Amino acid sequence: MASSAQDVQRCTLCKHAVAPMHCDTCGINICKDCVEYHFSDVSIKHNVVPLKYRGSTTDYSTCSEHKTKQRDLHCEQCNISICSKCTSSIVHRGHNFLYIKDKILERKDRVLEDLGELEESLHPKYKEISSNIQVQRDVLTKGSQTARKAIRKHGEDLHQEVNSIITELKSDLDKMESKQQTSLNKQHNEVAETISKIQKSIARLRKLSKTNDESLLLSYNSRNAEFRNLPHEIKVTLPSFTPNQINREQLHKQIGSLSFTLEGQLCTKEKQGVKSSLQDRLLPSRSSTLITIETGYRSLYSVSCAGDEEIWTCGLDNIMKLYNLQGELVKSIQTKSGNLPQDISVTNDGKLVYVDHEDRSVNLVNNKNIKAVVRLQGWKPRNVCCTSSGGFLVMMIKDDNKQSRVLRYTGGSEKQFETFEFNDNGDRLYSSGGMKYVSENKNQDICVADNKVHAIVVINKNGKHRFSYTGPPLASNESFDPVGITTNKYSQILTTDCSNHRIHILDQNGQFLRYIDNCGLHTPWGLCVDTHNRLLIAESKSGLVKKIRYEM
Repeated sequence: MASSAQDVQRCTLCKHAVAPMHCDTCGINICKDCVEYHFSDVSIKHNVVPLKYRGSTTDYSTCSEHKTKQRDLHCEQCNISICSKCTSSIVHRGHNFLYIKDKILERKDRVLEDLGELEESLHPKYKEISSNIQVQRDVLTKGSQTARKAIRKHGEDLHQEVNSIITELKSDLDKMESKQQTSLNKQHNEVAETISKIQKSIARLRKLSKTNDESLLLSYNSRNAEFRNLPHEIKVTLPSFTPNQINREQLHKQIGSLSFTLEGQLCTKEKQGVKSSLQDRLLPSRSSTLITIETGYRSLYSVSCAGDEEIWTCGLDNIMKLYNLQGELVKSIQTKSGNLPQDISVTNDGKLVYVDHEDRSVNLVNNKNIKAVVRLQGWKPRNVCCTSSGGFLVMMIKDDNKQSRVLRYTGGSEKQFETFEFNDNGDRLYSSGGMKYVSENKNQDICVADNKVHAIVVINKNGKHRFSYTGPPLASNESFDPVGITTNKYSQILTTDCSNHRIHILDQNGQFLRYIDNCGLHTPWGLCVDTHNRLLIAESKSGLVKKIRYEM
């Protein structure tokens, strides 16, 4: 780009000619015509150079303020070199001065010090860090490759195992089909043979019916008797396959864990493998007590959430109490019969339901009105759980205390009742007598804590037995004392282990996850979960309700 007119340097002396020269001594630009005139001043040693070299001959030992004086001092406050005459000026009044020689020696010492630190310490350290970074890059690459191979190998093993299971299922199906096909083919051949005989008999009898031959008619013997015994119809058992629901969270836990180690610190992602971490799961859940409410019951049985701000409670008294989370009594309701309430629950729209064991009734409280919505004959209700459909489940026992079953009551305009007592083999699902609390899972499984046989018994909504849980697999020698039971929004099952003062957390398939036993629990009995998945625990002997935050 061409220079503009403003970039053209004019002669300082004549003011109009272009100045290609510069005097470093005087600091002015000079044109060729003025150079000789400028040198005529012999009192000063002029250093005139081409303009592009200006400053190259400047004598920095001369004071810029006093041209005839040498700069032999250094002002510490202004950080500039000055002459001795400058020290008396107003600008430098009160400042500290050093001889330039001493300042130069000081600066040289600092230069040598910095040079030594850079050469001997900092530079080698940075080179070492750079080298270590490369080493860590290589280690990371190799470690990641090893982990990828392990993950890939594990994936291949899992695929092989799944393929093996699928092949086995197909083989079993083929065998079942082949067995039934063989039976059907055999009967088909037998029936076809009999049909052939019948057709021949029909043809013979048609001829005989038209003849008047006395000898043939007199010698006729009926063979229909052998055809009257029809073969038994073979009832084909149709094969069916019921796939288990795939739970991605549980699948991650079952597959394995991925961890990273950096400078000796282990940071593990929370995807623990079932086999490798089962022992760890026996450790307490990370939980903390948020609220403690004193209910005043000598024995506290049940707690049920009425929204997120209030809870209903019942115990050894015919009075049921509603508390807010500040521990203040909001309302008290006495049972209609004056009997003790055996258990309580709360409907989706916030109404209280309670069980009157002696009165054989399940009652709905609507404001101050109490109505028996179920009344049993020959059976007594023990426990109740309101369901997502608007009805409720009732655990009941027979009058002779020898049978137990669950009744499902469907509310609404068309009230329906359905009972669950036996499994597919005709065996009883639940023990006779004893305490049995009931709850419904999000997938509508019916979950019962059967204290008499120390088990959690779970059936699906159609009454088919899914599983029974009798305690963690690595704690088979420990007692298990289940009482209260509830479920959360993840379909996990939580049950009190009363004698051991802790809570068991299971997944929806009955697999033990962890304990809650680090919140000072004592004889935990009733359970419920609020909409934020906070757990409320009714302690039987202390009469306290504890609201805790727990690890899922």
